[in-house]
Amino acid sequence: MNKALVAYFSASGVTAKVAAKLSEAIGADIFEIKPKVPYSSADLNWQNSESRSSIESKDPGSRPAIAEKVDNMDQYDLVFVGFPVWWYREPSIIDTFMESYDFSGKKVVPFATSGMSPIGDSGKNMQALASGASVAAGKRFPSNVSAGELKEWAVKNSQ
Repeated sequence: MNKALVAYFSASGVTAKVAAKLSEAIGADIFEIKPKVPYSSADLNWQNSESRSSIESKDPGSRPAIAEKVDNMDQYDLVFVGFPVWWYREPSIIDTFMESYDFSGKKVVPFATSGMSPIGDSGKNMQALASGASVAAGKRFPSNVSAGELKEWAVKNSQ
């Protein structure tokens, strides 16, 4: 497998657990995509149309700032990008991440966590933000996915 990075955004900790399991299973570096302004539980209330996450999801131009950058993104050929599914797509902070680096010549593989919502068009959305990259369609995983299943999926998608 190429030099790999698992980058992830996790609002509640579920995606963080899956990302850590994936990173360990494939021997990849790991990076947490942290918002410059952390999300509060009120910000994440999807039932409130005025919550921060609801407002960001409705605005295709929303780009929440990221607190830190990946050191030397150039060293990675393969980047797994993990996130929770918000309104059937990737959260806006993932769009910020995709626009923050030159992914030319890299393979980007999205993965998402959700109880039931599909990953939707996240791969297509991310491809539009990463010209020159090869962005896979991605896959949604439940919180209890096994390390073996993650490794098998990652190896298949690293080709």
